[in-house]
Amino acid sequence: MKNFKLYLSIIAGVGIITFGCKDVIQDEDGDNKKDGITIDKVEKQKSDAVEMADPDKVKTKVIKIELQSKSESDATGTIKFEEKAGQVAMEADFEGLNPGTHAIHLHENANCSSADGKTAGGHWNPTNEPHGKWGDAEGYHKGDIGNFEVGEDGKALVNFETSEWCIDCDDENKNIIGRSVIIHQGGDDFTSQPSGDAGKRIGCAEIKDYATK
Repeated sequence: MKNFKLYLSIIAGVGIITFGCKDVIQDEDGDNKKDGITIDKVEKQKSDAVEMADPDKVKTKVIKIELQSKSESDATGTIKFEEKAGQVAMEADFEGLNPGTHAIHLHENANCSSADGKTAGGHWNPTNEPHGKWGDAEGYHKGDIGNFEVGEDGKALVNFETSEWCIDCDDENKNIIGRSVIIHQGGDDFTSQPSGDAGKRIGCAEIKDYATK
């Protein structure tokens, strides 16, 4: 089994604002205040900021899905997405593939109902960029994960990590819920528009539900 790893990380610093102490007063609702600022609200802001700064205190969102074979292929596998502290990591374990290069993308619809996988729609591209290799200055789709290699045993492990995705957040340019994972029979050339000329869709997995831990 061969491994393919792509990582994109962004480290964000979190600042905590503190307030000087003066006489504590109560407002008409009975809330404690300092300098006209509600203490409970300040303490909650501090707590939220500390939680953001400490990954161990942030809840992890997890999605586990199964790959469905398409286009009369024997492709099977499992895909796991895990979001923690602003990063989404994908780990996919495939088998039953032909040896060689295969493309993997996120597509726009969580719909694998058709035999050829085309109900998944085109590449997920919420920002209307041209197709390209992930990170290309000329542009790339949010679903343009890339290529991976399959060994002679028909197996492959794919790892990918980015801060440009999220699991069920309010930013539709990042939210992967409602998308699908598509495996192609060939490799992505990273230049052909709009999808890289990677051939038939031989595997599909719908990204729908998630759990927290």
